[in-house]
Amino acid sequence: MRREAYKSSDIHLANVVRCYCSRTLGKIQLMLAASNEHPGLIDDFIDAPAVQISTRLMISAIVAVRNEERHIESVVHSLLQQDVPDFDLELIIVDGDSCDATRDIVSRVTAKDSRVKLIINKHRKTPYAFNLGLDNARGEYVCILGAHTIYAKNYIAACLDQLKRRGAAGCSGRERVCAGGEGLQARLIAWALAHPFGTSTGSTRTRGAGFADSVPYPVFLKGALIEAGGYDTQLHRNQDNDICQKIRSRGRTLYITNETSCEYFVSPDLLSLSRYAFRTGFWNFISLKVNRASMAPRHFVPAVFAAAALISLLTFGFSFSATGNAQLLLRGFLLLLAATYGIASLAAACHIAFRQRSAQALLLPFSFVILHLSYGIGTLTAMVRNARAPVSEMS
Repeated sequence: MRREAYKSSDIHLANVVRCYCSRTLGKIQLMLAASNEHPGLIDDFIDAPAVQISTRLMISAIVAVRNEERHIESVVHSLLQQDVPDFDLELIIVDGDSCDATRDIVSRVTAKDSRVKLIINKHRKTPYAFNLGLDNARGEYVCILGAHTIYAKNYIAACLDQLKRRGAAGCSGRERVCAGGEGLQARLIAWALAHPFGTSTGSTRTRGAGFADSVPYPVFLKGALIEAGGYDTQLHRNQDNDICQKIRSRGRTLYITNETSCEYFVSPDLLSLSRYAFRTGFWNFISLKVNRASMAPRHFVPAVFAAAALISLLTFGFSFSATGNAQLLLRGFLLLLAATYGIASLAAACHIAFRQRSAQALLLPFSFVILHLSYGIGTLTAMVRNARAPVSEMS
């Protein structure tokens, strides 16, 4: 559907150009006829100062938001302050029908700055928002950005430069994980999500610069997104993994650069972290069914850990009805798992404590276990329910 729409748009554009050229030719013929009566007319036309036509690129930054009154103003400010050395920037805020003050805040900005455009996403879900932004984007390049993130002043310019240098279809800066609040829980969550033990060495939050399978908050060549068919509206989560895999499957590359970065603000408390991890784990199973190639083995390690923990608890319970070596064996599974995980998580906590120069990081094993169990139980729950993606159309 999307490709047909863009084909229709190309035909319309060709008709407009043809009409414009026809009118221009008519004006030249009239001018030549008039020059017979006024011989100096052509000379005056040639001597007139040339009209400068802008050749600057247009980049469209798309931000999907819903109920983000706490963050939206600072995010918009950081984007409007971007360095634009050789391109123009338009900012498209796609609001998911917010029920807080988000829309009012953005509306006030649009009234003052013509670069900002507000679009309402009645579907409320993220992939619909990105597709709406893509449909309304005037730029040759588009940025797919988030509302919990503050961007360095050179973020878009540096990503665009590296995209061109590397011949990539998409490029992002490094993602710096920041606490979403002032309390101890917020700091523990930020430290956990920024460490390889928390999110793996393959996560965009922990890996370094280089060609990558997925890119966070990227600048994309718009044509690459259109070629991939846009964002799959079945995927309310993991739509970034899906679109990146589809782009790479067409022989294109993605790159993460050290030349710039953004600050992502994570959940402020452990309960919010648990809910976030559960939903993400749940959608991993659905994403696997929709596009198997978009998911990696690391996405399912927490599910293996959660399954092992549940089995160990069951065997530990059975041990009370056993005796002798059988009892030791049944209890040994839980003790071995707890010891292995405990040592690994404590080692990671010590590493973070040394790096952050904070003894508070020694409490991180509690954050790690909440993160991993919630994530894994989410995946197991989806498997038991045989969860499916909601029926939807590509918008």
